[in-house]
Amino acid sequence: MSFLQGQVSSDTQRLADNASLLTSYSSPQGRVLALIYLLPHSSGVAAILPREILKPTLERMRKFVLRAKVKIEDAGDSLKVAGAHGEQALRSLGLPVPADAGGYVEHDGIGIARVNQDANRFWVIGAAAKPADAHVAAAAAGSSDAWRLADIRAGLPQVYAATSEAFVAQMLNLDLLDGISFTKGCYTGQEIIARTQHLGRIKRRLYRLLLPTGDWTVGQSLCLADGRAGRLTDVIDSGGRIEALAVLSIDSGGNDPSAGSPVAATELPLPYATAQFT
Repeated sequence: MSFLQGQVSSDTQRLADNASLLTSYSSPQGRVLALIYLLPHSSGVAAILPREILKPTLERMRKFVLRAKVKIEDAGDSLKVAGAHGEQALRSLGLPVPADAGGYVEHDGIGIARVNQDANRFWVIGAAAKPADAHVAAAAAGSSDAWRLADIRAGLPQVYAATSEAFVAQMLNLDLLDGISFTKGCYTGQEIIARTQHLGRIKRRLYRLLLPTGDWTVGQSLCLADGRAGRLTDVIDSGGRIEALAVLSIDSGGNDPSAGSPVAATELPLPYATAQFT
């Protein structure tokens, strides 16, 4: 945990209290390389992130291990992770329900954590080679698109290859999602993140949108009809209803030529306080 404390934006000492953490791993310039869910699994701290950015994240972190007594490896063959929607889904698998938001509990080697800021969804993680893995497989019965859509509706950001190193943590609303500690010691990118928080207004934020029908991709630039411009961070077509998250400028600054024609998007509410947007 001490190694991670110097690498990510959250206070990893909270893992010792059976808390799961949403955190960011940033470059020295404060740009988010990866968003990671950390779970205090009995096999070691489990880090959940998109596979497409796993290898570069591992390679970068390993450069900073030096003399630290820590081993960083791809656990994809030894651990399986899934998502469960609702407490009843856990009970039907004979798994306990964590008591608190962001809480974590372990049962027969299977870890269960409430998704931060979305208390009715759960991460389920267990050893791949054990019979108990059947519980994890059952929890994974839903589609990945359904999980991503739930993230979008909860206003929970993700970083993929197309958006890695594109945003500072606050642009992804991590300061509103308990994804940044402003009281712990130094970590990579901390100086820029702290300066952004304390020395000026944050000019871009994560918004939730309903987009018109079309071909939309993560990382795509867009400009809204009101002049706000930015990039898509996640997008899912749910039966013809295209829902998305995008980092956009707070103020309209005129159309961005690189974003193409203005988009008639509808802004949807985020399920958490956004008073700091203004």
